Amino acid sequence: MKTLQFREAIQQAMSEEMRNDESIYLMGEEVAEYNGAYKASKGMLDEFGPERVIDTPISELGFAGIGVGSAMTGNRPIIEFMTFNFALVGIDQIINNAAKIHQMSGGQFNCPIVFRGPTASAGQLAATHSQAFESWYANCPGLKVVVPSNPKDAKGLLKSAIRDNDPVIFMESEQMYGDKGEVPEGEFTIPLGVADIRREGTDVTIVSFGKIIKEADKAAEELAKENISVEIIDLRTVKPLDYEAVLKSVKKTNRLVVLEEAWPFGNVATEITYHVQSNAFDYLDAPIVKINTADTPAPYSPVLLAEWLPNHEDVVKAVKKVLYKL
Repeated sequence: MKTLQFREAIQQAMSEEMRNDESIYLMGEEVAEYNGAYKASKGMLDEFGPERVIDTPISELGFAGIGVGSAMTGNRPIIEFMTFNFALVGIDQIINNAAKIHQMSGGQFNCPIVFRGPTASAGQLAATHSQAFESWYANCPGLKVVVPSNPKDAKGLLKSAIRDNDPVIFMESEQMYGDKGEVPEGEFTIPLGVADIRREGTDVTIVSFGKIIKEADKAAEELAKENISVEIIDLRTVKPLDYEAVLKSVKKTNRLVVLEEAWPFGNVATEITYHVQSNAFDYLDAPIVKINTADTPAPYSPVLLAEWLPNHEDVVKAVKKVLYKL
């Protein structure tokens, strides 16, 4: 095992795959000369050259479309958005072309493309730079959606995403690029669609993913001091979602809290809640609680932002609520 920053794990995954397959290239704003807006492609221009590490104009619709077209004709592009907020400019290419071309061509075309970049809030970046679109993309058939929470998962999942023959939305966080963690040395991958039991417990299940899962970790440590045993499941992949892992845990703990940084209406937590009550209703000893952001655009004010964003105190309250300890 080697300790890497999240950005280094991303860089390693892309570089290793590009060494093994010349059809893979990286394209996006500032990915080449500047080594990436978050330094996640550091050194790649020097190694692979400007034909495979390609700087673009500020034109997400344009370079997303180039990526989709080249994927249809034999390449395996990695398209980096500076944030997924800006992917809204190119979302027509993602939803109407990348996600649908395999079906609409009767299987004649695959679209092995990865769209990657940071998602959700990252401090005081205000409403248009603080949005989480995981549930939007997961709602569209034909797309896979991956949201790692640590360097090991980032590397293993990104390698699998690059090798996948379907379009993959790979969502990171500006606030995680400096996070450090142990990553296996040598060749390894993590399959898409398999959740991770991040912490084992017996009293309540918390399901989460991405950087917000750190708040679940903090809550679990605090609750352990009160002899409350929390099991934390990191989904890692939102689509396909590992329903089996969630159901197995709920059948053990009989209580469920879902933590997601997203607006509350029609999100991933809503889907999980419906699935659990449909398939494990008799195992539940309390109503499911989901924790999301406030139902407003993200505020710029640090005081309001702290109220808007879920935190470990919200998780502690939710756990105690399902345990009838409030």
